Amino acid sequence: MRKQLRTTHQKNRQGTTIVEFAIVAPIFFLVLMASFEFIRINTIRNAANNVAYAMSRQAMVSGADATNIEANNQGILQALGVRNHTITFTPAVIAADTDRVTVEICIPLGDNGWIVPRFTGNRDLVAGSTLFAERYRDN
Repeated sequence: MRKQLRTTHQKNRQGTTIVEFAIVAPIFFLVLMASFEFIRINTIRNAANNVAYAMSRQAMVSGADATNIEANNQGILQALGVRNHTITFTPAVIAADTDRVTVEICIPLGDNGWIVPRFTGNRDLVAGSTLFAERYRDN
């Protein structure tokens, strides 16, 4: 008799477990996917900040060329699979009398999502760096 009660209770519990899983699983997987998506965004943000800083360091040197600087630093963003980004140098032409250089990188998050880009929508991630030029001024 005892054995029969145990098997009946286990069958009822299996049904409860299936229902509980059906309720909890979608929420768990949604949180898991969101976590991966936000990890991706954070990785892109850190890389964009580092690339903007590296570009502005290279641009503040006398005789720097924005095209060469951009070509030298594209590898980091390409390694992360960043697509459709734009890089802006201010001023566009770096002259001998330029006293500060600003580099801005704009990355559309909707084009760079891994799992579900709907978390970010049509937002852009913008990273920038402004550095003063290190030039000797003979006055």
